[in-house]
Amino acid sequence: MKGVVDTNIVFSALLSRDANLKQFFFIKEFEFFSCNFLFIEIFRHKNKLIAISKLSEEEILTGLEKLLGRISFVREEFIPESIFNKAYLLCKDIDEKDTPFVALTLFLDAHLWTGDKKLKEGLKRKGFHKFFEPSNPKNMSRSYP
Repeated sequence: MKGVVDTNIVFSALLSRDANLKQFFFIKEFEFFSCNFLFIEIFRHKNKLIAISKLSEEEILTGLEKLLGRISFVREEFIPESIFNKAYLLCKDIDEKDTPFVALTLFLDAHLWTGDKKLKEGLKRKGFHKFFEPSNPKNMSRSYP
């Protein structure tokens, strides 16, 4: 199964004491993808991650190396404009910054893994139900029309 990982899932995996969240990244049946925008978000919030986690920069980087090693990255320019536009319409009144992740999900016919409740609820209201939900694998078979 393919899952598109957004920024808050990577941050949660780094900051969480919950080993189950981290373990999902290493289950071989799952393929994880993200867009290059994730790198921008990581570097933009690196100091905040260090402060919140109370981990050293080296510990954060080691954790990132392990997590990012399980994610295949797709450059946004490889996503067809028509799909990007569809994703923008889904995200524009929720959070435009999530457009690349939703576009990649549509492009790969994958499931979006996000912890952003506002995004999930907004997308569900618009008919998008294709979420990666480790706590509820039955829901992962639903698709976007």
